[in-house]
Parts: sequence; C-alpha cells; structure tokens
Amino acid sequence: MRTTNVSIPEVVREIITRNRSIYDCMKMDLINYTALAVKIQPDIEKILGNSVNLNTVVVAIKRFADSFEIKDEIKEESVLKNARLALTDGIMDVKFSVKDSSEMDPMVILDKFSKITNNYDFFRMSDSFRFLAEDLEDIRQIFRNVPENDDMFSTGLAKIRISIPNSQNQSDVVSYVAEVLHANGVELVNAFFSQDNITIILNERDSSRAYDILHSDIMRT
Repeated sequence: MRTTNVSIPEVVREIITRNRSIYDCMKMDLINYTALAVKIQPDIEKILGNSVNLNTVVVAIKRFADSFEIKDEIKEESVLKNARLALTDGIMDVKFSVKDSSEMDPMVILDKFSKITNNYDFFRMSDSFRFLAEDLEDIRQIFRNVPENDDMFSTGLAKIRISIPNSQNQSDVVSYVAEVLHANGVELVNAFFSQDNITIILNERDSSRAYDILHSDIMRT
C-alpha cells in the first residue's frame, strides 16, 4: 500500500494517455501545445489542488511529445521486457474525497480491510482516497459511515499489476501499455502508480484478452 504523489508532468501524461483523440493526434504531431495546455490546465489544477503555470504545462506536453520519438528509436525492444503480470478479476474501485475522510479515518478503513482480505490496494490522491478490492458485501459495509456519492463504487472491473524490474519512467510504461492495448481494441479505465508496480484497471470483460496481449508482448523480447 503506497502513497501516490503526482507531479505536473505525470498528470499531463495521464490526461493525454486517457484521451485517445488527443493521444493519437500528438503521436502524429498534429497538436498545438499551447492550445492543449489551455484546455487541460483546469483539469490539472483540479487534480493537484492548486494553480499551475501555463508555461509549465506547455513544457510538460512538449517533453511528453518528444518521448514518442525516443520510443520509436528503441521500439525493437519492448518496454515490458522482463516484466511480470498479475491479473485479478472481480475488482471494485472505491473512491471517497479527502473532505469525507473526516467521517472515517483512512487508517481505520485499512485496519478493517486487513481483517477481511489481503488482496487490496490503497492510493492517496490529491483530492481523494482510492481502494481497489474484491467486490464483497463485507467491504461495502466498511464504508457505510462515509457519505455515498454516485461514483463511490465502480464495479465490473479487473486489475493487472505490472512489475518492471528495471528502473523506468512509469508514465512511459503506462503510455506504452495503453498504446498496445488500444491498437488491439482494449481501453484502460484507469492506472495507478506505486514505488514497485503499476496497476492498470480495465473492464472485466477485457481483462483476459488484455493479459494475453501484454504477456505476448513480454514473450517476444
């Protein structure tokens, strides 16, 4: 269970990676960086919880765009070389805001989780807490005292944990994974970073196919 701290470049990469139209246009060098920075600046500020300089966003976009050229030069060797994968179906994504944490201490929730299952992940975001766990009624009951909102529980999901032995930029790995899966008609729902792993979230119906695609990519290296 790791605390997640994000930087502006990481948030920029995440936003672009999730938006396939922007991502594809960037790969084809069809994006005006300043115009894109203006468009995504409010989203970045919402995620980080503070204002950001527009020029800083432009620089982050430019560096992300430059990374495509670098990856094209080394694409003969998969970014996932020597990676290990672990697939878990039947996952529920639980999200509640920092302001709601006053109703229940996240550490209390973690203690309750440990008494039910060891198969869960905890992420501290800038504006929220996220739990990835098995979709069990006992786990839902843990949050009975937290004000529930429409998107508190997201179900029908699966997670693939990707362990990369070599020191690599995790955002680059997520971008690569998103690109490989997108080329095969599979889209990510979300992605989370820890010190040791990357966890990607998909719709459960796509999980087995996504695992096979990524495993095949690893085996070809």
